[in-house]
Amino acid sequence: MTRFSVRRATAIALAAFSMLGGAAHAEGMKDITQPELNYQAGTSPLAAEPMYQSNNPKAPKMTQAEFDKARKIYFERCAGCHGVLRKGATGKPLTPDITLAKGTDYLKVFIAYGSPAGMPNWQTSGEMSEADVDLMARYVQQDPPVPPEFGMADMKKTWKVVIPPDQRPKKKMNNYNISNIFSTTLRDAGQVALIDGDTKQIISVLKTGYAVHISRLSASGRYLFVIGRDAKINMVDLWMEHPDTVAEIRTGLEARSVETSKYKGFEDKYAIAGSYWPPQFVIMNGDTLEPLKIVSTRGNVVGTQEYHPEPRVASIVGSHFKPEFIVNVKETGKTLMVDYSDLNALKITEIGSAPFLHDGGLDSTKRYFMVAANNSNKISVFDLKEDKLAAIVDVGKTPHPGRGANFNHPKFGPVWATGHLGDESISLIGTDPKQHKQYAFKEVAKLTGPGGGALFIKSHPNSSHLYSDAPLNPDPKISRSVVVYDIKNLDKGYVTLPIAEWADIKDDGAKRVVQPEFNKAGDEVWFSVWSAKNKESALVVVDDKTLKLKKVIKDPRLITPTGHFNVYNTQHDVY
Repeated sequence: MTRFSVRRATAIALAAFSMLGGAAHAEGMKDITQPELNYQAGTSPLAAEPMYQSNNPKAPKMTQAEFDKARKIYFERCAGCHGVLRKGATGKPLTPDITLAKGTDYLKVFIAYGSPAGMPNWQTSGEMSEADVDLMARYVQQDPPVPPEFGMADMKKTWKVVIPPDQRPKKKMNNYNISNIFSTTLRDAGQVALIDGDTKQIISVLKTGYAVHISRLSASGRYLFVIGRDAKINMVDLWMEHPDTVAEIRTGLEARSVETSKYKGFEDKYAIAGSYWPPQFVIMNGDTLEPLKIVSTRGNVVGTQEYHPEPRVASIVGSHFKPEFIVNVKETGKTLMVDYSDLNALKITEIGSAPFLHDGGLDSTKRYFMVAANNSNKISVFDLKEDKLAAIVDVGKTPHPGRGANFNHPKFGPVWATGHLGDESISLIGTDPKQHKQYAFKEVAKLTGPGGGALFIKSHPNSSHLYSDAPLNPDPKISRSVVVYDIKNLDKGYVTLPIAEWADIKDDGAKRVVQPEFNKAGDEVWFSVWSAKNKESALVVVDDKTLKLKKVIKDPRLITPTGHFNVYNTQHDVY
């Protein structure tokens, strides 16, 4: 590689990109931003799973040790974009029928220098060595290794009821204000911290799966469910004298989502989890996590109708209008309304909108579900009362709302907001088809933020402020702060809060500020100041009325805090 000049290498990279079919694929990935790359190229727990690797007789030779190393690199850095089976996801396919014809030299340049469509420049950025690039160029010409399936028998081997329901407390046995507890993800430690929102003291730190993605509450608010990216679910009983895990299970090999039944008459009856691998969801008993029903999500993509072998389950919400789970399937762009009233005669209403469905939340009435089709730059809106697509709304580049934010706009009435990974905008979408019909399910306004890389946006019915983070922005000044808008005067722009500076962390960690979360009363906002596993992190609490620092929570146990979820707000879908 060193014999090429930069100009010649760039020209060859462009040629390789073209020969690999990049022009056609670039439509959804052109001008991709660094925050988007950072987000998509996350590590996968599948890196540690044993897989069968076959030798393609036409491919360059590789030893078993080289296979193992390359597979680990692929699942840690590449699978998020190109897919587990290399069939393509937000990135292009890298299967042998494509890669073998291009040859090792072209592939090396492509991997080393990247492409205009968003392929990272792995070697010139310093992320991979020249030897690693050569290894990966040979690896993608081999047949893709296939991770094992994970069915009912596999799940039951991991299922454990630590404390049976009849041995659990009959009433609350502690003095905690449970509704104001925060469940805080300690990402790299494989733990969650339960923190008393009143006293700001850590109640306990519980062992969970790897990199807990979300926390969700049962309809009653008694049980906390957390799911790791390794698909391990912990069910925590908040009534216990010392809240702790009462049941656990793995529902797959990689996952992101868990939810519980919310409809009247089915409260706490069922839980559901969706997997990235295998592509499926499972419905479980709500008080023991016993797996009851597994449903595959493999199928055809909206629009093209092409078969996709690994459509990942992204977000799941429980409907308040029907006994249904709303399951969003990423690659196929389908939303499944799963009627859980009779698991033996399961009914699923399939609604297509746009790929790649990711995260989202309910509007203030809880009738409409708003979900980001992130690489389509759209928000899909579903009517949960009528089980139909209400609208598809064009927004900014790569929307990432978390659950979004609901508030009343002075002109447009009730709106729901999303930030974006790929640009600095915040989109406001009208959500009131009765009193503000002319604005309903349209992008009614755009706010300007400090830059892309936003992951979460948040407001509260008792607040007049809208908060937005940007932890994936490459500028530390932006990633270490949050911006705040006055809902009553949005035209005046935002105020910046230096959250990481307020945390007063002395070492040189990343100190990325992530996920604003209100307390139950809506008068405090909590933020994670997230650094590496070997660096100090912290939580920062801000007074919502004054926008002044209220409290910094530091503890050696707060290792890589990221998401945090207030019990009441999560239980009642307040955001």
